[in-house]
Amino acid sequence: MGVHGIGKYRYYVAAGSAEGAAETMRQKWDRYLHAGLSGGAPYTGQTYVSEVAYYAHLLRKEIPPASKRDLRKMDSASQLVLADWMKQMGGAGNFAGETLTGLIHRFAEWLLLRLGPHAKSFAEDFCPEVAAYFASTEAAARVRSRNAVADVIRRNKPKVVIAHSLGSVVAYEALWAHPDLSVDLFVTLGSPLAMRGVVFERLQPLPTGGRGRCPQGVGRWVNIADKDDIAAIPGALKSCFDGVFRDQKVNIDWADFHTVRNYLGCGAVNEHVEPFLKV
Repeated sequence: MGVHGIGKYRYYVAAGSAEGAAETMRQKWDRYLHAGLSGGAPYTGQTYVSEVAYYAHLLRKEIPPASKRDLRKMDSASQLVLADWMKQMGGAGNFAGETLTGLIHRFAEWLLLRLGPHAKSFAEDFCPEVAAYFASTEAAARVRSRNAVADVIRRNKPKVVIAHSLGSVVAYEALWAHPDLSVDLFVTLGSPLAMRGVVFERLQPLPTGGRGRCPQGVGRWVNIADKDDIAAIPGALKSCFDGVFRDQKVNIDWADFHTVRNYLGCGAVNEHVEPFLKV
């Protein structure tokens, strides 16, 4: 089964329900994974993914229509996430005495110059959703998202969970919060789990001695990150988490560095998931 990443609220708007959004995404994940497993052969309806756990609608206090976000108009919690993220990327520069608003303007320009409009749009989804999830240890968005993922794992009893982007954080916490859950293989794609000041120090359970731990119900944890993925900082998780079996670096697309389409389609997951598809 899969766990989606950031920026997927639009699926809820289009489908009108979480169930519809999840099914639309499952069909896409099947096609993406087929591209990687088959080497690009035409897709003829193969099913690989039992369900994609959907939680994007739970990160919002109300259910508004999808709207374009703007880095310069984000709420203060989202701006603080952005400021901490900027430090990880080296985008803050040396602007002593600069206001937060001034830094946001500079960073928006820096992102456009370095990685183009796609990176700026990514940031406009990433920061508010991370801020909503980590609003507090018992924030409604956090608990409900975590429980939604746990419910899908419990219902499907998958041997493999593939979690992308922020979904890797939600899945990680769900597996810890529900010790009755177990999976043979946990694959994280483009994961921000080790991002200092933004995610790592706010995880539940809290890292101890500067290190997190693999959830106890996970048999093997494989982490895959593109070398240019600005959400996966650092890309390697072994340096921060005990129990990671392998860190794997890929090069999927410098300008489209974070999409699950490219991660599943590049073939990096093949060796890990193929044994389970043959059972």
